Amino acid sequence: MEKKMASDNLEMRLQALDSRIYGERGNKGCKQLKCAESLARIQAGLTNTANKRERVKILHKKIEDLMKYLDPQFTDRMAVPDTMKLEFILAEEDFLLSQATLLEQVDTLQPLLDSSYIRDVPEHATKLQRLSQIHIKQQDQVDAQCQDVKKLFEDYNKMMFLLSKQFTQWDETLRKLEEAKGIRPVE
Repeated sequence: MEKKMASDNLEMRLQALDSRIYGERGNKGCKQLKCAESLARIQAGLTNTANKRERVKILHKKIEDLMKYLDPQFTDRMAVPDTMKLEFILAEEDFLLSQATLLEQVDTLQPLLDSSYIRDVPEHATKLQRLSQIHIKQQDQVDAQCQDVKKLFEDYNKMMFLLSKQFTQWDETLRKLEEAKGIRPVE
């Protein structure tokens, strides 16, 4: 009973496939075309053609070898013997042990990862985004303030330099006048 249902189901699927492939032409023509029969004929034709050619016969015989050679890991298996693989593993022993320790730590900290604080992160994301925008705005304000302070320091330094230069000139002028009058400066 179950076989009959499976074959009926398969037949229905084949008919649906035939109607999709051939469309209305398959239903209206004198000769009803079947997809499975067409595929079988094509397969038989390809097999006959392949059997007539010696190269194709040889290729079919060696297809297993070709699949083995096409495997990306084939060169690794050929080039690296098992003893070398063992040496690679032993050379990385410290790294592997440290990774195992880290995995154990993650396993022990798993309850923290499952805590309500971690689960509530999406709820706090909008608040964090707003705070980030405020922080960026404040950073821009701080940068502007720093530029203003830097300009003020530069202006102050220029003024102090000019005042120092002016006092030096006045001191020199005063010294010359004192020398001309014969007054000695007090040291």
